[in-house]
This record gives sequence, structure tokens and C-alpha cells, in this order.
Amino acid sequence: MDITSARTFLEVVKTGSFAAAAANLHVTQTAIGARIRVLEQELGRPLFVRNKLGTQLTAAGQKFHCFAISLVRLSEQAVRSIALPHEQEAVISIGTELSISDPLVPLWLVWMRRTYPQFALSVRVDTAERLIDQVQEGLLDAAILYGAPRKIGLIAELIFEEKLVLAEAKGSTQSAASHETVRIDWGEEFSDAFHAAFPAAPPSSVAVSYGPLALEYILAVGGRGYFRRGFIKPYLKDGLLTLVPNSPEFSYSAYVIHSARADENIIVHVREGLRASSAGMAD
Repeated sequence: MDITSARTFLEVVKTGSFAAAAANLHVTQTAIGARIRVLEQELGRPLFVRNKLGTQLTAAGQKFHCFAISLVRLSEQAVRSIALPHEQEAVISIGTELSISDPLVPLWLVWMRRTYPQFALSVRVDTAERLIDQVQEGLLDAAILYGAPRKIGLIAELIFEEKLVLAEAKGSTQSAASHETVRIDWGEEFSDAFHAAFPAAPPSSVAVSYGPLALEYILAVGGRGYFRRGFIKPYLKDGLLTLVPNSPEFSYSAYVIHSARADENIIVHVREGLRASSAGMAD
């Protein structure tokens, strides 16, 4: 069975239409239809029903879905494994959100390289939604996310519990910027909790989706914002930041997610490395 056709099938399932799958795969819609027809001929059953509601799986398509994921996973693993130097056993591939990558992922890479040099390592930074898709499709062994997604077939394990704390630049000038709270995007759950805690807070004139960038801005011009406690720990120690007294703290826990069908021999090493690395963050 052609791996390209299996990937095409999964893309149609993910996007819900032949047109969207064609756009994502950079091919024509005709090519998508041809690949799906080949699959249907091989399997002897229609895989999709196309109507005004979009493209939906038939009963046969639903059964084939898990096999398509396995086919793609095995193909990816085979390509990676065959290309490895003879002294390495396998590739461990993980994904991470940008906001959680520093310092956890660098610590994990160093720990894994020192502890299990027989494994090649691959790290991909992407959005939570795309990482979840890649774990489900078998393109990643695991992904590190803030928040545990509730998806059938996925297992989420707590890695560490983090707190978001309100910190401000120490010794700020008396400019308007020095008293402003920079809005940092920590997700919908944090946004809801923040507005519940500060219902009268005025809109911020500065909004940043990446914590380290917001921190650079605050250190340069003054102001305050919510940051991961572990991330700003060195800045608090050096006196560059100070915690705002009596301000609420918000939970922001990190999870490793993997498929229920993932290779446990790989996941056990990922889990071990992440827990060791998170312990290193607390030191």
C-alpha cells in the first residue's frame, strides 16, 4: 500500500475536505481524489462520503484510520532508523510549544545525550494543535504541552507544576510604561482567570505572545507582567525583577502527551529524561 496515499487519507480526515487537503499538501484536488480512489480500490470499500457538510468517513474509513496512522508511523520510523549511524539504535522525536521549550528542552537534550547516547534525538517546535496532530499521526513520539488535551487515544502525564507570577522591573522610571501590565498570551484558561482576578484592569497597550520577548521589553522600559516563576528565577535573584506583593498566582502545569499505541520502550526514556530535567529546573 502506498504511503503517500495513506498520508493523503490522513490529511483529508484532519482537514475535512479534499480541497483543504490539496492546499496543505501542495497538490491539485484532482491528485487528492486519485490517491483516495486508489486506496478505495485496494480496500474494496468507499472511505469517504462527500456532501454539503463536508467530507466524512464511512464505517470502512473509520476502521482504516488507525491503520493509516500506523503505516505512516512505521514509514517515518523506517526512514529515520535506516539513516542512523551504526552505533545508534533509534530516533526519539519530540515536539514542544515555544513557550515551554526554554529551559526544559535544552536540559532534556543534554540529559538524554549523556545518559542514552545510543538514541538519536529530534525536537520540533510548533503550536499545540499541530503537535497534537503529529503525535496522533505517529510523526512524533511525544509532545510537551501546557495543559492536558482531552483526546481519544492520547495519554497525558504531568511533568511539573508551574506557577505564573506577577513580576515587575525593579527600579523602573516614572514613565507611563513603567506601571503598565504587559499582556502575555498564556492561553485561554489564563486569560479567563486573569480577567476574573482583575475585572477592572484597563486594556494593555502592549500584547506579546512570547514570554521571553515580553521580558526583554519590560527590562528595557519598565512595567510588569505574568511570567513562569522558574523562568524568571535568575532575574529575581539578580535583582532585575521583583514580585508584585499580594498579587494572585495562576497554575500553569506542563504535560507530556503520547499516543496510547506509542512504543513504551521509547516513552519510558522520554518520561525519565523530562522528569530529571524538570528537577534540574528547580535546583
